[in-house]
Amino acid sequence: MGKNRMEAFSDGVIAIIITIMVLEMKVPKGEDLSALKPLLPVFLSYVLSFIYVGIYWNNHHHLLHSMQKVSGGILWANLHLLFWLSLFPFATGWMGENHLASVPTAVYGFVLLMAAIAFYILQRSIIAQQGHGALLASALGKDWKGKLSPALYFIAIPLAFVSPWIANGLYVVVALIWLVPDRRIERALVKTGEK
Repeated sequence: MGKNRMEAFSDGVIAIIITIMVLEMKVPKGEDLSALKPLLPVFLSYVLSFIYVGIYWNNHHHLLHSMQKVSGGILWANLHLLFWLSLFPFATGWMGENHLASVPTAVYGFVLLMAAIAFYILQRSIIAQQGHGALLASALGKDWKGKLSPALYFIAIPLAFVSPWIANGLYVVVALIWLVPDRRIERALVKTGEK
């Protein structure tokens, strides 16, 4: 099967996720800047989640450029990723509304962890279809970012019960690691002349 339907569906779901997240932010009561102060945790959790969704969208885009066709396994792996991404608005809202409390911060980290695992499964599904000598496998190489991210989430989740600020700091560190677009697949496409 061609990849166009999967790409269009994924883009639509991701756009809806971002829309739902912004709609969760309520307009403050009051007309001065002090009315915004109680919304600061909600806004900061929204910004972090928006960055994460953007990172996933960007890297998903690169993943899809590394392939020509999709299989049933790839479709299910993609749906698995979209499921975890679709929980971002809930986890973001809960953490922000409760001013970065321990349990919502840990749940947010769990959703981030599961999205990272789902992305890894999608990568492995594509590599299984392409073969280990194919473009994606060679582009990923040792994939230190992909291995470091879940490790930091594993550390951050229990730390949320010690200090939600430290846990959120680790979530920000992971986002910063991925904020610079991952050019590995792009470089591999240029080398093979496919871009």
